Order: sequence, then C-alpha cells, then structure tokens
Amino acid sequence: MRYNPDYACDDAAVAKDLIRENPWATFISHVPEEGLIASHYPVLLDEEAGGVVLVSHVGRPDEVKHQLGRHPMMVIVEGSHGYISPSWYGYRPNVPTWNFVTAHLHGTPELLSDQENLQVLDRLVAHFEKVLPDPHLLHATQENSEYAHRIVRGTVGFRLKVERIEGKEKMNQDKPPESMRNIIRNLKAAGPYQNLALAERMERVNADVLRGSL
Repeated sequence: MRYNPDYACDDAAVAKDLIRENPWATFISHVPEEGLIASHYPVLLDEEAGGVVLVSHVGRPDEVKHQLGRHPMMVIVEGSHGYISPSWYGYRPNVPTWNFVTAHLHGTPELLSDQENLQVLDRLVAHFEKVLPDPHLLHATQENSEYAHRIVRGTVGFRLKVERIEGKEKMNQDKPPESMRNIIRNLKAAGPYQNLALAERMERVNADVLRGSL
C-alpha cells in the first residue's frame, strides 16, 4: 500500500475498531509453489489477548492452498468507502477521489485444534445471530450441536497475532472544513452516491477540525 503520512493510521485501537465494525476480511498468502493465494472469511478479535489477535477459520482445502501456519499471512480489513465528486468541494479546479479506511494486518497463523475451532465457530455464529429475534445458535439444541460437530471437520481454525499493521484512512483531511461539510452533506443527500456510513465516518474522523472551525 502506498505510504502517505497524511493518511497513515497504524494505531492498534483503530485497527481493532475496524475489525469489530467490519468483520469480513481477505486473507492473502504467498506460497512458493503457487504464488499469491487469496480467500475471504469472517474474522473476530480475541478480546482477551494482548495486542491485536484475530481468530477465524478457512474451509477445506483452503488450508492446503495457503499452507496455513507455514508462512506469514496478510489479512485485509476495510471499512466505509465511496466516491467523492470534485463538484462537492466548493472550489475548482479539482479532481475526484475515493474516501476509504483499510488496514493490512501481518502475522503467521497458529492452527487451532478441532475443539478450539468449534469454540471459535460457536462464538462467530453467536456474534452475528445475537441481534436477531430468534437466534440460531450452534448449540441451542441437541440437533444443532450434533450438526456443529460434523461440520467442524470441514474447516480449519486459526489464531493470528498481528505483528505489523499498515493502516490508511483517507477522509478528506486535506480539505478545508467547509469543503468537508459540503462533502458530508452530499453523501447524506439522496442520489447515486448517497453513502450514510461514509458520511458518519467522515464526521467522526474530522470531528475536532469541524468543531474548531465553527
């Protein structure tokens, strides 16, 4: 990822929040015999561990393709992003851009036992189901539990302690406060580029500047 000090964001707390809010990730490994291998799976934080630690799984045979546990892996997580029109800046000349937040997380996976993997899968399902009126949990019934023990053999769980973070957050920090406000207004307005999540992220990231310029 191209380094730009204006947008660099390698803070562990920011990376953790990004994972909590956007738990769908891309796993990338470089395997000597195959080259680059990429897969996509949900991830969760190991909240009790020190530092940034991810837990997840891959479906077989992805663990073979990645040679999981034998090489470093890069995990990419990204949050709100979207197109920004130059007509929203309030001055010309200008060019369009794309606002985004992303983190590249580097580490070597540690394989989990079947029992540990089942615990991660159980937690993963509970994480997404708990907001529903009738959550479908892995161990809610005997039938569910028996099914969970069967399917766990089709997955390989892992824990990844993040050793290096490369983060980037581009939310128009280089624009004047009035331009930021105008961009946020346009992102909230009905139209082809309405993006409420990105508008909220821009307000949050630039809150001090926006408050200070009133």
